[in-house]
Amino acid sequence: MNHDRIIGLFLRLYVVIIFGLIFAPIVVSFIFSFSADRFPSLPLSAFSLQWYEAVWNDPQVLAAARRTVIVGIIVSVLATAIGFGAAYTDYRYSFRFKPLYVALGFMPPLVPILILGLAMLFYLAQLGLSGHLYSIVIGHTVLCIPFAMAVIRLRLAQMDPALEAAAWNLGASEWRAMMSVVVPFTLPAIFAALFVTAALSFDEFAIVWFISGLEETLPVRVLNFVQGQASPRINAIGSFTFTVSIVLVVLAQILVLTRTGRPRGRIMGGGK
Repeated sequence: MNHDRIIGLFLRLYVVIIFGLIFAPIVVSFIFSFSADRFPSLPLSAFSLQWYEAVWNDPQVLAAARRTVIVGIIVSVLATAIGFGAAYTDYRYSFRFKPLYVALGFMPPLVPILILGLAMLFYLAQLGLSGHLYSIVIGHTVLCIPFAMAVIRLRLAQMDPALEAAAWNLGASEWRAMMSVVVPFTLPAIFAALFVTAALSFDEFAIVWFISGLEETLPVRVLNFVQGQASPRINAIGSFTFTVSIVLVVLAQILVLTRTGRPRGRIMGGGK
């Protein structure tokens, strides 16, 4: 066995171990969600969907799931729109404090989540906005904007700067050039940002726990299950949450890796 083959086998084994450590708890939770026992163990004594039925028949869980979906959709749209503007500003313009602008733009995810949650609680409480569904939207939007900005900025870095200038020279207005050149080129990243921010909002619970009041989302409902008497329904909710999140992240990853994209639309004739 030659040296390169040994290194290749070692790297494959390393990847398998790392992925095993990451996904083993999730796989175990997914398997236990189908257990008929209250305190499951391997191998399962019997296969059952009773915990999924219990979750489906729990009005508090359904209400929390509905809030989670509503917040996720609104947050993904807001964060992506603001993130697009921030990324385009970073891509197009040069100004004196641009490094500070970029650093502040990526700051929220770097702040410990508990500190960020407490800060939002104090700030929104001062404004009388704490304890409402839109306070969750505000908190999650602040947290998600940097991720949308990063995804879209990565796509903009692949665009030839001369394309937009060519559109201007052909008579397109700045708005027309934006809609005919920049937006079509970044469309895969825009959809990827929508999926990533929706997945982040779907999973986040620390900020919601501080500012939501009685408007709990699905992750907070799970947290309440854990704080009270542990229920096997947690495995069913966790499996559902993980499935939704991984689908969104995979879709986002596919779109981020999309490298073909041609500007569409007519840009001649004064933007008409």
